[in-house]
Amino acid sequence: MGAAVARAVRNFNLENRAEREISRMKPSPAPRHPSTKNLLREQMSSHPEIKGEIDRKDDKLLSLLKDVYVDSQDPVSSLQVKDAGTHQKPKEFRLPKDHQFDMMNVENIPKGKISVVEALTLLNKHKLYPDTWTAKKIAEEYHLEQQDVNSLLKYFVTFEVKIFPPGDKKAIQSK
Repeated sequence: MGAAVARAVRNFNLENRAEREISRMKPSPAPRHPSTKNLLREQMSSHPEIKGEIDRKDDKLLSLLKDVYVDSQDPVSSLQVKDAGTHQKPKEFRLPKDHQFDMMNVENIPKGKISVVEALTLLNKHKLYPDTWTAKKIAEEYHLEQQDVNSLLKYFVTFEVKIFPPGDKKAIQSK
């Protein structure tokens, strides 16, 4: 009985609620990075037909979408349930030993951007030698903006592994 009530409440005024949600103003996209803005502007100026394709609504597809109605029921499973003792153990996933964040061998990195390896390298250099590898020197070395480097050094840190000597073992004795 509860399922029938829940279904009735769920389907109540469904079309009006869907229409209201569709006609609601969509959120604006996040601001783009200045270098990306320039690239997009160049592409849009060289290919103006792309802008029309993006904004165009296809009436044929829209009418087909309005005609879609899905009504489904779960079929009775005819598969045999496997015995609980025959389950396989999950395999362990390991990376190769020489794996160093180069899954995609990126060779051409534009100025103003860095790879993961370079980011880890500059963070490590700054952590080990903060007097020589200042934010200004890192910005000049990697062709980055000073503000981006300051944020990178402020909000990102590399992991630090500390190994304690096993000499001093003071444990609480159990009763």
